[in-house]
Amino acid sequence: MSTIDTTTLIELSGNAALEAKTACRRQIEAWNLTMPDMTPLLLDFGLGDFYHTGLAEFWIANEIDAGYCGKYMFVFDGQRCPMHRHKKKLETFCIVKGTAVMSYDGQEFEMKQGDIITVDRWKYHSFIGKGACLLLEISTPCIIEDNYFENIAIPVGGNYKG
Repeated sequence: MSTIDTTTLIELSGNAALEAKTACRRQIEAWNLTMPDMTPLLLDFGLGDFYHTGLAEFWIANEIDAGYCGKYMFVFDGQRCPMHRHKKKLETFCIVKGTAVMSYDGQEFEMKQGDIITVDRWKYHSFIGKGACLLLEISTPCIIEDNYFENIAIPVGGNYKG
């Protein structure tokens, strides 16, 4: 199963997905930005509380053979990408719009538009929107099994015991 196919296990669906997608697009349009013409992945990480733990991902590329991935990630105010780490994946995040509180390797700090951070392998990281926030991730390929979530109830990733 491909990484995109596996995400269906942790993706919002139905009316909740339609409402979240509309609200996400409305905010991005209010910023006067144009996103790629694609449906975002609306991830609730299988926890059923999208606006607390979740995000929208606009995948630009996930070129495993070529060795790169690029995607936009959108979070609403107070919405969190769950704490996790990767054995293989190396990531660089740039704040495109808004503000996020980043947790990285035991420290917490605010990142604003234009700020950049590189996340080293096997370092725990997470972020939460302080207001709506759009991030750009540039990384090595995204492979779902290389996500090691602190919350082992998330039904995917290298440490899921389900």
